[in-house]
Amino acid sequence: MVDAIQLELIKSQKRTFVLDTNVLIHDPNAVMNFDEHKVIIPITVLEELDKLKTGKHTMAADCRQAIRVIDQILGSAPPAEVEQGVPIRRYDESPPLGTLAIMMPLNDPAISFLSPANDNIIINHICSLQHICQDEKIILVSKDINMRLKARGCGIESQDYHNDQLVSDVELLSKGYQEIFGSFWEQIHHVSTRQEQGQTLHIIPKDNLTFEVYPNKFILDEQGFIGQIKAISDTEVTMLDLTHDFLMQQEAWGLQPRDIYQAMALQLLLDPDIHLVNLTGAAGSGKTILALAAAIEMTVASKRYRRIIATRSVQGLDEDIGFLPGTEEEKMEPWLGAITDNLEALHCEDECTHSSIDYILKKVPLHFKSLNYIRGRSFQHSLIIIDECQNLTPHQMKTIITRAGSGSKVICLGNLAQIDTPYLSATSSGLTYLTERFKNFAYGGNIQLRGVPRSLLAEFAEQNL
Repeated sequence: MVDAIQLELIKSQKRTFVLDTNVLIHDPNAVMNFDEHKVIIPITVLEELDKLKTGKHTMAADCRQAIRVIDQILGSAPPAEVEQGVPIRRYDESPPLGTLAIMMPLNDPAISFLSPANDNIIINHICSLQHICQDEKIILVSKDINMRLKARGCGIESQDYHNDQLVSDVELLSKGYQEIFGSFWEQIHHVSTRQEQGQTLHIIPKDNLTFEVYPNKFILDEQGFIGQIKAISDTEVTMLDLTHDFLMQQEAWGLQPRDIYQAMALQLLLDPDIHLVNLTGAAGSGKTILALAAAIEMTVASKRYRRIIATRSVQGLDEDIGFLPGTEEEKMEPWLGAITDNLEALHCEDECTHSSIDYILKKVPLHFKSLNYIRGRSFQHSLIIIDECQNLTPHQMKTIITRAGSGSKVICLGNLAQIDTPYLSATSSGLTYLTERFKNFAYGGNIQLRGVPRSLLAEFAEQNL
């Protein structure tokens, strides 16, 4: 419960946040995430949402969700209350601390732009509101950097939407492994070892480890030791002892890892107890070919999964796919060229590469799906490969991951240095969000691949261009 003194303190610290359209598209539930503060949505933002809400693409679905959230909060409130601010009820909180209001254009001379562009109209609204309510701290929240710059030029405080940004610097992102200088065992004061189903497990006191631990994280040292964390309790960490030779000798559909980072990735990809694998890394680091080789191995050879679902997010897909001829899979093939390119790479040593690829495409239940048509579906006993995940928002990532049904596995691939979506950065990408949110998931794992084994040219370009 909040007493009277706390309420007065809260009121004295309240701020007014004006949300841009791209914030509501990025996170349709954004209005619920401003605690005790006042949230204002300009009428121009509602008009933009209304224009974008039709269609089957992911942006339209996010717009519809944002409109539903706003409508649920406002309910049957009278127009006067909507203008002043309707209390936002969050779960069982009582009393509600924040409010939501719709801002209509204000007739005031304090305007900065005469251009009819929507961004300028929103800034003019805020300028007028700031001129009238000089005792309030008004902040524009936008994912658009240029919008924020224009607002600051008009004397309006502005900021990015940070609610779903879990790391301030992408360099702090979990890599999936910990590299130890010298010998790992020199740092361990006590260990007990047991054999279980042909595997060697080490039980180590948790306070002996000076780094962050989470399930399926790998430990490497300069002496050649490699361990994989399998279980964590309040006091102990159980680690699977892996040898360098074992990891490097793994094979999936004829493909063997070229370095220890690819080997750790393949260990996660082929593990039947891992339901989510997240691979990040530079272009040419081997993300797609590893995922595809493991997927074919587990569907054709071991028959662990019934089918492979391949999809990706690319800038322009929502608009362009409708104009491509053919069925959904035929429309998606140009966008999923990385899949067929890597199929060719897996069979480049065959006597007739084209015949091998045609044979594999007929034998392997490989389906190309558009993200636009994944919503509402459930894929059972499927291996789902999602390429270019860096271009997805956290909300879109959640929508796709929740499509995985019973007995399915999801493999997410992406390069945080190649983001094409205008309002996303490396720290706000759904790929970053997924990596941090799932690092403590017992049935998930992530690896940040290093190096560019694609070619010497690609490696030099990645490092120098």
